[in-house]
Amino acid sequence: MDKIIPDLKVFLLLIFISLVLLSLDLAHLLSFPKALASYITNPISFGLFQTGKSLSRQFYFIFESRFAAQESKALKEQIGQLLSENAKLRKNLAETESLLSQQKHMDTQTYNLLPARPVGIGRYLKIDKGSIDGIKIGEAVVFNDNLVGRIIGLSEKAANIQLLSDPDSKVAGFSQSLDGKAKGILLGQFGTDIVMDKILHEEKINTGDLIYSEGSEEFLPRGLVLGRVTKVLDNQNEVFKQAKVQSIFDIGDLDLVFVILE
Repeated sequence: MDKIIPDLKVFLLLIFISLVLLSLDLAHLLSFPKALASYITNPISFGLFQTGKSLSRQFYFIFESRFAAQESKALKEQIGQLLSENAKLRKNLAETESLLSQQKHMDTQTYNLLPARPVGIGRYLKIDKGSIDGIKIGEAVVFNDNLVGRIIGLSEKAANIQLLSDPDSKVAGFSQSLDGKAKGILLGQFGTDIVMDKILHEEKINTGDLIYSEGSEEFLPRGLVLGRVTKVLDNQNEVFKQAKVQSIFDIGDLDLVFVILE
């Protein structure tokens, strides 16, 4: 009972104060204190409001930045995957076109052709097929009806091709034109050029003539294109004349080459 009475007094005091304040407010006697309180608290409220907005913008920027970074990373991964798939499709298409083109130029019923991908080039052109695929040293490598070279080095899963421009390359060839026919030996020159040597002066050979394989080598069929004449070197003081020859394709553009298996 002693505890209840003080609480009742406080309660009644609070009611009295509330009634007094309400009466003063209704009598408009609190206008000045309220204005003064607003004058003091408004800047604080405004400052708190602006701080809240600034913090909100900063947190939003951080959130958006992280979201954008994650989205950018995901997009880059998707783009990378699409580019990879596109490159694979283009590669497969190019190889399919090479296969179809090869079938038009060389009868697959006559020649046992093994397709191989070029995987590197230095002195020799390296391909991704080797002895495990049935390749042997000395076999000819072609592209359409053009001779690329012959197998000079071999491992189980790779092989090296000696190109016609190799200084150790030597292939018998001939030209055929309306003016006549010329025979000679194609020699590689420092890995960059090809020269047809041992041509008799009386034989007719002109710039633009195609050079074909004679077929006298064991590994090489007759009639494969070896290149095109770019210049005839006819020095009457020499026993034979020569002709500069250039391949009619670029090794770097080949998607597939074909080994003529025995």
